[in-house]
Amino acid sequence: MFYQQLLNGLTVGSAYALIALGYTMVYGIITLINFAHGEIFMVGAFVGLALAIFFKANIFVTIIGAMVACMLLGVVVEKIAYRPLRRSSRLSALISSIGVSIFLSTLVQLIRGPQTTNYPTNIIQNSMYHLGSIQISKLQVMMILISALLMLGLHLIVKYTKIGKAMRAVSQDYDAASLMGININQVISFTFAVGSALAAAGGVLVGIYFNAVAPLMGLSAGLKAFSAAVLGGIGSIPGAMLGGVILGIAEITAIALGKSSYTDAIAFSILLLVLLIKPTGLLGRPIQRKV
Repeated sequence: MFYQQLLNGLTVGSAYALIALGYTMVYGIITLINFAHGEIFMVGAFVGLALAIFFKANIFVTIIGAMVACMLLGVVVEKIAYRPLRRSSRLSALISSIGVSIFLSTLVQLIRGPQTTNYPTNIIQNSMYHLGSIQISKLQVMMILISALLMLGLHLIVKYTKIGKAMRAVSQDYDAASLMGININQVISFTFAVGSALAAAGGVLVGIYFNAVAPLMGLSAGLKAFSAAVLGGIGSIPGAMLGGVILGIAEITAIALGKSSYTDAIAFSILLLVLLIKPTGLLGRPIQRKV
């Protein structure tokens, strides 16, 4: 029973981790809480749904197509809604992100309507495997593997590529990185593109796993992913992964205990408890600023 719920929690948590990475990357680069990120996740789920319905695409094609579409969307949103406000106060950028969030959810409602839509069942030939007393579906295996591969890919990009080194430099000192010849606009656009692509992959996986896609799904998932990023330490990529997994396990445990209506309360209670004990999150570091 314990291991079964642990596995279920890991499945949901891996999707939360993908979304949380976008929050933590953007915050790490330009210290912005991008509240439109949840809607990017929702748009990704709908793009995957459209590919599955109109082109009979399989799960891999839907994920890749949604990632490409949301990658472009993330870059456009950054250029239109955030770049002009880069030298303004953080409050201005925060309000702009809320505006983008409302715009995207309203636009999808106008196109698709407010009702919940299901993914076609033929997108994956699901089957069950038995490991002793533990049951695991083919979809769960794919969710965990795809999430792990995407997170590993992000780690390799940030750690070993030129653009990854530029991202780390910008996150350390924005102005100094600019003086050293790093193209700040290019780095920030790349960060939004990668974060949006990961959110889109999470949107497709969550949509298929729960077999439900709705225009307002981004609000709840976005808040949970944001909590996961804060729980792990906002600005920390490993922290976002850890926070997502912990939040997923906490939710599934609550459901297993018959407290499904309290899943949000339990998740946010854990967040509050951690912040009271360690305000920087589990893997976050305190920021020292010169005065």
